[in-house]
Amino acid sequence: MALNTALTGINAAQTDLNVIANNIANANTAGFKGSRAEFADVYAVTGLNLNSTATGSGVRTQDVAQQFGQGDIETTNNSLDMAISGNGFFVVNDGSGPVYTRAGAFQKSADDYVETSAGAKLQVYPPNGIGGFDTSTLTDLKLVSSQSNATATSLITLNSNLPASATVPATAFSTSDATSFNAATPVTVYDSQGGSHQATIYYVKTGTNAWDAHLYVDGNNAGTQSMTFDTSGNLATPANGTLAFGAVNLGNGSNPLTLSLNITNSTQFGTDFAAGSIEQNGFEAGTLSNIDIDSKGVVTAYYSNNQSTQLGQIAIANFSNVQGLRQLGSTNWAASGDSGVAQMGTAGTGTFGSLQSGALETSNTADTTAQLVNMIKAQRNYQANAQVLSTDSTLANTLFSAVSR
Repeated sequence: MALNTALTGINAAQTDLNVIANNIANANTAGFKGSRAEFADVYAVTGLNLNSTATGSGVRTQDVAQQFGQGDIETTNNSLDMAISGNGFFVVNDGSGPVYTRAGAFQKSADDYVETSAGAKLQVYPPNGIGGFDTSTLTDLKLVSSQSNATATSLITLNSNLPASATVPATAFSTSDATSFNAATPVTVYDSQGGSHQATIYYVKTGTNAWDAHLYVDGNNAGTQSMTFDTSGNLATPANGTLAFGAVNLGNGSNPLTLSLNITNSTQFGTDFAAGSIEQNGFEAGTLSNIDIDSKGVVTAYYSNNQSTQLGQIAIANFSNVQGLRQLGSTNWAASGDSGVAQMGTAGTGTFGSLQSGALETSNTADTTAQLVNMIKAQRNYQANAQVLSTDSTLANTLFSAVSR
């Protein structure tokens, strides 16, 4: 009896050592979660009212429970490395369906998808076209590495001040005669191919509180529009604050450029001419310069022309019983009946943890000191049970010797 009981103890200690060895072996595995061997005593079935005399039959391994404690967050400065601080798992698709991981060491594939080293693609909520994300569906995250298309300028916004004391020029307007206009404002505009051009607005006073605006693009006349101010110096006409000019053919293969000026906030005060703020809505083509992932998992591509595009929002999953997840290896888990279905969401909302890019979560067994202490305990348990085997064998030999005499 004692032999069998000691054997169960040795087997249990061996299981404990195997679990600890696996924890230590993965001390440097990003996103790894350690396990703990849990044991239960064994009693043989006894007759009625005989439990008080039962000595027990040893021990058995009841569970190897996963421990989902938080690992340390270490900065890597790799923009595709990500770590979750708090609850949740990244969702990746390995081709057979969604699996879940805490290991955020992602990389760009040859075809621009973001994936794990094993080729499982990171899942995100796609943009919905109105500034948000469609949380009803998941898609593979793909980095848009192509150029950002150019956009032709269509609107220039000016907040100029024209001097109320200006006089009507004595000579007819000419871009080559500085005495024929009162002020000028240059601004760079872009055509449909992203080429830059020099536009200039010339201001000519035509009467009391009345002005003309002449627009030229690369020396090409786009037309003339009039505007007036009230006695307080505020814009009176046009009523909508917009001067619309004709199309200019730039002769370079791009579409004709049609420009409007928004002068709603322009004034005519008694101070000197001031160009004020100038903005235009066109831009040249740009190349991808950076990928940024914020704390809520929004992935944004930035281009050299100061434009940006949101590529998706990283999906985060959680479970009512994370210890019920089924281990797949490679720091991946799959949902099971014990874990419950995945509860989907985004980082930083509800019970989901926050996301940090340029960092990785280290193994929660990285503190090998604690693991080594556990190993010493398991080793002593093994030795103690082995000593029981030795003692029981010695006693058996003594008994056999006495009987044979």
